[in-house]
Amino acid sequence: MKTYLKLIFSSEGVKPSKAVDILYGLGFEPQKGEYDMVYKWNDGASVQEAIWFADKVHATLNGLNVLFYMETTD
Repeated sequence: MKTYLKLIFSSEGVKPSKAVDILYGLGFEPQKGEYDMVYKWNDGASVQEAIWFADKVHATLNGLNVLFYMETTD
């Protein structure tokens, strides 16, 4: 299972490199393509765990003026 993350940065917010470093600390890895980062779940995850993880990303990016879009797939 993987969670993909697309980021949208504002010139009024944190530097993109800082946001990537912060998300790297949560276990995300940068990648090329449609999505900017990916989180690879070890043994899959329930819907509740994916929602909890989205809440964690939200709290982590709070105040940084970064918008994000997440998608979790099998």
